[in-house]
Amino acid sequence: MTSENPPADLTMPNGNPVNRTGSTALSELELQDRHRRFLSAATSDNTRRAYRSAIRHFQTWGGILPCDPALVIRYLLSYAQELNPRTLALRLTALSQWHQFQGFADPTANPDVRKTLKGIGRTHGKPKKKAKALPIEDLEAMVIALQEDASLQGMRNKALLQIAFFGAFRRSEVAALMLEELAWEPHGLVITLSRSKTDQDGQGIVKAIPYGEPGGICCPATALKAWLTASEITSGPVFRRVTRQGKIGPDPLYAGSINAILKACAAAADLPYVPELSGHSFRRGLATSAHRAGADFKNIKRQGGWRHDGTVQGYIDEANQFEENAAGSLLRRKP
Repeated sequence: MTSENPPADLTMPNGNPVNRTGSTALSELELQDRHRRFLSAATSDNTRRAYRSAIRHFQTWGGILPCDPALVIRYLLSYAQELNPRTLALRLTALSQWHQFQGFADPTANPDVRKTLKGIGRTHGKPKKKAKALPIEDLEAMVIALQEDASLQGMRNKALLQIAFFGAFRRSEVAALMLEELAWEPHGLVITLSRSKTDQDGQGIVKAIPYGEPGGICCPATALKAWLTASEITSGPVFRRVTRQGKIGPDPLYAGSINAILKACAAAADLPYVPELSGHSFRRGLATSAHRAGADFKNIKRQGGWRHDGTVQGYIDEANQFEENAAGSLLRRKP
């Protein structure tokens, strides 16, 4: 949304144009193009897509940009019963960003607009649906179900499920994983993500995945090696589409297809909660299962790349909801 208008010409504080010589002698068009790219890079691709979708929705409804608070309130009232209040809040954020970057007054900052949104939330708010955590035992059930599948697709899925779970990866990170980000060490696999949702500046996130115990059901590093050997992938995307004819394409899987693969493998293993699974089930499952197995809070947080302690604590509380339970203390007491 910020790349539609060219930036103003660069000038000195006294109003004179900047003098450029040598390697800095860029034309105004080159400077403007460079400025656009940096402005665009300041916001993640997913956020830009969400904002663009929100603006299109507002305009399709009949909204005109720029707009005033009265029009925004009419928009909120039109969808108060149809859309989740969290969705409406995102739409307002998109409208706010559009007005700010285009140099107009922000209509969503108006007190009546904010109070209307708050009232909608209190009236129609619903609990946020959470992906069900995938327990380690159910991951093992899926891996066992895939052991009889010697096809390329089966080998890919077996590696994908284990890497996603033990690396506590987001589905977008699994889809974007590159061979150049893998490093094999004597004790396992080290994955260095060049980009992540929590690392938009490209500092890099490092995750180590040890080898499994001999004779164990899961060993993500071994499964990944088997997939790479069978697929003959030597560079580029790690997880790719496999056609029915057994051919492997050059492009990575779509992030949305990670959900489909997880649900298909869960159904094949006869798991009873397939509709509740999503790509986030890997991260929640790693956190809850690792805590039950005695993993340290700090190590769980590091493996998942979580920035906030509260997020990790929420997963731990979920894992302990029956063990550390006030009602349970009373029910288990001796008369």
